[in-house]
Amino acid sequence: MELGIIGLGKMGGNMAERLRLAGHRVIGYDFNADAVKKLTDAGSVGVHSLKELDEAFTGRRAVWIMVPAGDPVDQTIAGLKPYMKPGDIFIDGGNSNYKDTQRRHDELKKEGFEFVDVGTSGGIWGITEGYSMMIGGDKEPVEYLTPIFEALAPAAHEGWGHTGPSGAGHFVKMIHNGIEYGIMQAYAEGFSIMRAKTPLDLDLVQISEIWRYGSVVRSWLLDLTADALKKNPTLEGLEAYVPDSGEGRWTVFEAIDLNVSASVITEALIRRLRSREENNFTDRMLSVMRNEFGGHAVKKS
Repeated sequence: MELGIIGLGKMGGNMAERLRLAGHRVIGYDFNADAVKKLTDAGSVGVHSLKELDEAFTGRRAVWIMVPAGDPVDQTIAGLKPYMKPGDIFIDGGNSNYKDTQRRHDELKKEGFEFVDVGTSGGIWGITEGYSMMIGGDKEPVEYLTPIFEALAPAAHEGWGHTGPSGAGHFVKMIHNGIEYGIMQAYAEGFSIMRAKTPLDLDLVQISEIWRYGSVVRSWLLDLTADALKKNPTLEGLEAYVPDSGEGRWTVFEAIDLNVSASVITEALIRRLRSREENNFTDRMLSVMRNEFGGHAVKKS
């Protein structure tokens, strides 16, 4: 089976290679000529324009879009449409908002195209571990793409599934990432408490290794944490700045709209926002209030 991929960054490039190794024909396009060359050198088909992408297909076009959420997705779809034929499939494998996904599906359906949303997890490790894929869209195109999903997944019948109609894939991935925020925050706080207990002289690397086996808190995320601590046990040289790509805040908005309590995910999101505030005003306000009512000392820069 052949698949076009637009966006050959770390994740898109690794997906292309995993598909190639599984025997699928991959046609890749990226603005970065080096990324295209890397794909070609590996044995897939690298092209330098959407026209070339179109000409490289031999049958039904299925194009997997791996670009940042928002306007870049709309621009990519608009650029592709002149080269697509009725029944061809657009696939959004990025972290788009599910409401945008539903809009795109409805617009493209009216024009005779298919649109499938694939919430994709696995990051840079997907090439060896496989990708977890949460898929939304109509039944026919999802079934048509099944060989692709089976090749990308950890195993043919594991780690992926058709979760529902258009938007369901990106909605489930949004919740997945919200949960991820909470787990990461819990690990970070737990290790911070242990590091602060200096009289016990705890070895965080050792503890992370202990927890990896048999513990109820073991996880792949803990495996990655243990690896990171081995490389840099004190996290020297790193800034306490944690970005977010949107899914956590969208999860919180949905929880509010649905009247569902999601305090852990919400607090994890707030902590990420706070990490970006240099000498943040909130904490300075707390300090000055303590000074006003109790005469507590105020640290000055």
